[in-house]
Amino acid sequence: MFDERIDDLTSDELERERKVAGGLAEATRGLVDAVIRSTVADEEMMAVTAEVEALTARLRASQIPGSFGVSHTADGTVRGHGNAVVGLRNAVAPPVHVKHSPEGRAWADIHLGAAYEGPPGLVHGGVSALILDQLAGEAAAAGGSPGMTGTLTLRYRRGTPLGDLRVEAWISRTEGYKTFVSGAISDAEGVTVEAEGIFILPRWAREGATPERFE
Repeated sequence: MFDERIDDLTSDELERERKVAGGLAEATRGLVDAVIRSTVADEEMMAVTAEVEALTARLRASQIPGSFGVSHTADGTVRGHGNAVVGLRNAVAPPVHVKHSPEGRAWADIHLGAAYEGPPGLVHGGVSALILDQLAGEAAAAGGSPGMTGTLTLRYRRGTPLGDLRVEAWISRTEGYKTFVSGAISDAEGVTVEAEGIFILPRWAREGATPERFE
C-alpha cells in the first residue's frame, strides 16, 4: 500500500513551484541535450563538468530522503513530481502534459529529442512503452476505473522518428477489477506503435471501491 501525504500548499505556492522547480527541470533537460550533442573542446567540457558538479553539490545541501513519491494538496491537486513521464521536477520526463476526458481517454502532443534515441534518429522502444504505460493508466483513471499495470503489450508497426508525436489511450472495456486499455503513438504519417494493456485495481485499494462497479 502506498503512503499518502497531504501538503498544505496554497495556489500561489503551487504556481511558484511550477515556475521554480519546473524551470530548473526544464533547464536541466536543455543541459542533457547539449551534453549529447556538444562538440566543444575537451578542456571546455572538463570546465563545464566542474561547474555542473558544483551546482549539484549546492542542490544536495537540502533534499528529501528517497524518492519524491506522490502527495495531494487540500483541494485534491496531485503532486507526482518525480514521475519519469509527467513529473514536474524530473528532467528525465520529456515532459508529457496529459489531457483527459471522463469517458476514459487521455492524450498528449509531445516532442522527443536526442535524449530519447534508440536506433539512429528513432525513439527507443522502451521509451515508447514508458509513455504508453503512463497514458494508458491515466485513461483508466480518467474513466473512473483506475488500476496498476498488469500487462502491457506493444506492437511496433514501424520506427518512431524523434520529433513531434501524438500519444493517446482509451478504455476499451472493463471486467470487474480489470480495465482494458488501448493506445497508440503517431507521427505525421500515422500510427507507429500500438498498445494493449490490462490495469488492475490492487487489493488494498478495493476496500473503498463502489461495490456495484465490480459486480
